[in-house]
Amino acid sequence: MRKKYVVTLSEGERDSLGALISKGKGAARRRPHARVLLKADRGLTDEAVAEAVEVSRPTVERVRKRFVEEGLEAALNPGKPERHRERKLDGELEVKLVALTCSAPPEGQARWTLRLLADRMVELEYVESLSYETVRRTLKQTISSPG
Repeated sequence: MRKKYVVTLSEGERDSLGALISKGKGAARRRPHARVLLKADRGLTDEAVAEAVEVSRPTVERVRKRFVEEGLEAALNPGKPERHRERKLDGELEVKLVALTCSAPPEGQARWTLRLLADRMVELEYVESLSYETVRRTLKQTISSPG
């Protein structure tokens, strides 16, 4: 199988990676990623590189891909996950949740639970779905502790 992301380093890149490895300084992930790039540049298979550097094969694949697509620095530095989740509860819905929390609990219950609050918010059609963990985080941020 032909590799899609072939690592080809320039002399300057090889020298800087060699210096990074030999100094023994730098972030813990930078050195193994540098070793992955140097071994991939020699034409070794992903399995051979993973075994030599003692990382997983998917790590080798990710480092090669980031080097080809984004460059040397991106391959050496681990990236932050590109997750962006919309908040389920905005300011208006937070107010409704707090008001619900301050109201009398359902019949047969001594007090509101996080799950009961989440279920009631869905029953009242304020939101389509809501987890009790979202309710917990929201209440923790909006209601101050009485003591």
